[in-house]
Amino acid sequence: MEASHWTQCVSALEAELPEQQFNTWVRPLQVLEGAGALKLLAPNRFVVDWVNANLLPRIGELLRNQNGGDVPVVTVEVGSRTAAVRPPPPSSPPPPSRPRRTDGLVVGARLQPDFTFESFVTGKSNQLAKAAALQVAENPGRAYNPLFLYGGVGLGKTHLMHAIAHMIKERDSEARIAYVHSERFVGDMVRALQHNSMNEFKAAYRSLDALMIDDIQFFANKDRSQEEFFPRS
Repeated sequence: MEASHWTQCVSALEAELPEQQFNTWVRPLQVLEGAGALKLLAPNRFVVDWVNANLLPRIGELLRNQNGGDVPVVTVEVGSRTAAVRPPPPSSPPPPSRPRRTDGLVVGARLQPDFTFESFVTGKSNQLAKAAALQVAENPGRAYNPLFLYGGVGLGKTHLMHAIAHMIKERDSEARIAYVHSERFVGDMVRALQHNSMNEFKAAYRSLDALMIDDIQFFANKDRSQEEFFPRS
């Protein structure tokens, strides 16, 4: 099966699906072609399950139309084309460990141990949020940066934030993560302004691998906080 058929299929899905849905479920997919078959590689099991349940029949229909009526075998599984062709690394001494932060910004001890992706109850109202959170945890700093979770009280926003932190730590034990309330961020900034130490404040927060702010609506009408949190460059 030709790669151009999948490219045309992706273009058709992009025209049919809402932008957010396309970016969440279709754009992360990678493809491996074979004779009469097509294997789609997804970043995680949640994307695999959603594509199988909601998109696979339409994908098959589009590919059949582009393939002269022949029905290709389409499968979806967790994987990465880059990982599949990556050569074994050369023998070399391990890199030195990153120095650990000791200024209190790494707050792994405050994470709820039960707030993981495995314990998160998924429904129609939050499946998109969970999928996006999984992509952030697997690709910190690259996928959905920043990710904004919005919803009512008790719908799992904090749970997902803790789950992201847990997965990042599992994948990189040296990762520097801060989970703070928005009032803490504003308070730190105010103290930095009072003590003329904004450079230290910026360096501390910007050196993190992941920063999670709870109740970010506290930034409303606080222009200076928004400028620091969402820098223009």
